[in-house]
Amino acid sequence: MPGLLSKLLPREKGFHNMFVELAENVHVAAQAMVAMLEDFSNPIASAEKIKDIEHTNDTITHNLLKKLNRTFITPFDREDIHELASKIDDVLDLTDAAASRLVTYRIEKIRPGVVDLARALLDATKEMVAAVRVLEQKDHVLSHCIEINRLENEADHLCRNLIATLFEQEKDPVQIIKWKEIIEVLEIAADKCEDVANVIETITLKNA
Repeated sequence: MPGLLSKLLPREKGFHNMFVELAENVHVAAQAMVAMLEDFSNPIASAEKIKDIEHTNDTITHNLLKKLNRTFITPFDREDIHELASKIDDVLDLTDAAASRLVTYRIEKIRPGVVDLARALLDATKEMVAAVRVLEQKDHVLSHCIEINRLENEADHLCRNLIATLFEQEKDPVQIIKWKEIIEVLEIAADKCEDVANVIETITLKNA
């Protein structure tokens, strides 16, 4: 019966576009983060821009989940749709968290190397967008996931080096606490890109 129903009832096509929009917004937020770190002249405005993108994605995610509850036949497993939306949202939440901390902690000057970590996150979000775009066609999707994993490893390496340098060079314990947290939040955002890749791999293999 499920096979017959799948033939008789059309699958919902709107989810893919919503996932693409979510991923693209994450990439735009990562671009804004890099721009914020490269030109730290107006951090409040930069953080507000990222916050606005985060609010937009919250709305899209909410609408996607409402759509999921109303849809009889989904393009792939319901739990995977929910998981993918959640993991994409996590990346933006953490990008927003890093930007907010730069403002809240009254950071005055960006430490050397931190922008490189943000660029690794940006590259990972670019690959995430590419993977989501081809998810329906399944063309080269796994190659994008592999690249995300590589970029996450790069971000992890940068994070360790930045924290080691922080402890070596910074004498103010308060600055150490502030910057260690900011660096780690950026690295966790890159980790979440890998979580997205893992969900996409699962979806691809299930529907091969």
